[in-house]
Amino acid sequence: MADGPSNQLKVYWTRPGEPGYLKVGWGTPGDWTRCHRNLRDKVGDDRARRMCSQWHREVTGVWPGSGANA
Repeated sequence: MADGPSNQLKVYWTRPGEPGYLKVGWGTPGDWTRCHRNLRDKVGDDRARRMCSQWHREVTGVWPGSGANA
């Protein structure tokens, strides 16, 4: 996998122990909203929504808004 800006952004926000991961608090109530609020000014609203949804699925194993969320 390439180590470009897009991958670096994903690592920052989705890898346990990284500052972004800690800011979002994946797996806790409001995690998607915190992700979106932090990313929307950096990548735009629509892209932040898509990225946070995908990352939520990858990190927690469930899609945001599904009945499986904690």
